[in-house]
Amino acid sequence: MSRVAYHSVPPQQVAQRFFRAWTPSMALWGAGTGVAALYLLSVTPLVKRELLSKVPVVGGYFQDKTPASDKPF
Repeated sequence: MSRVAYHSVPPQQVAQRFFRAWTPSMALWGAGTGVAALYLLSVTPLVKRELLSKVPVVGGYFQDKTPASDKPF
């Protein structure tokens, strides 16, 4: 008959194993959520003006080049 041997594990090692296992997954989910939020909010003028237009490479695409006379408000 086999015996079960219980070896205690220190709490630091449990936390270290947990974070080592879940950090890559949570990082990918967080990055995906951030990209989805920017994609969904990219039509909002505030997000365009304050965030997306200040990105170095693609900022010019999001700048509003419509003359003031053509804007209704």
